[in-house]
Amino acid sequence: MRTIADVLKKTKWAGIAMIWLLLLLPFAVSAQRGSGDTETSGQVAMVRNIEGVPRAATEDPSYVIGPADVVDVSVWKEPEVSRTIPVRPDGNISLPLLNDVHAAGLTPTQLAAQITVRLNKYLTNPQVTVIVTAINSQRIYILGEVLRAGAYPLLPGMTMLQALSTAGGFTQFASTKNIYVLREENGNQVKHPFNYKEVVSGGKPEQNTTLKAGDTIVVP
Repeated sequence: MRTIADVLKKTKWAGIAMIWLLLLLPFAVSAQRGSGDTETSGQVAMVRNIEGVPRAATEDPSYVIGPADVVDVSVWKEPEVSRTIPVRPDGNISLPLLNDVHAAGLTPTQLAAQITVRLNKYLTNPQVTVIVTAINSQRIYILGEVLRAGAYPLLPGMTMLQALSTAGGFTQFASTKNIYVLREENGNQVKHPFNYKEVVSGGKPEQNTTLKAGDTIVVP
């Protein structure tokens, strides 16, 4: 038979256990949330390089492949022929059975069709898919008072604000009202002004234009 002392002792330890449980509950919830945040960050990191600069693939069927782009050539049920390879400076890629295949200047769909035609000599009804996994051929340049000046891949639909964000922000000496873009138009270099402060405050949205390959952003 249990004594009153036994009951009190058991009740005392049960109370202590309940207090510890209540104290540890917020940490368990925080850890669970942190795990979810890490997973999300990992998904974002999948499309960025080590400096946080986007190096996204594109599913745009009208994208034109260029030298230094990386393409994934997948032939259904033929892993020996499938490859993920960069486009060489001469615009070619090398594939088993086919040797050199010209890729630069073609869309992913056009390249897949060309590979399909040539594989018909060796395979029965080959099914080819081409995906651009890294865009390196089309670049823009960011110069001047930014934290990371240099050349950056031009992503589809990239705007001025998006491009400036890849450069890590401005230095303390930047004149953000007097930024401009140098663009080659009809053989002439044209200067397009960009007032960062006005654009981010909602004014002059037309200045936040979509960039083109070869554009140079200057932050004085």
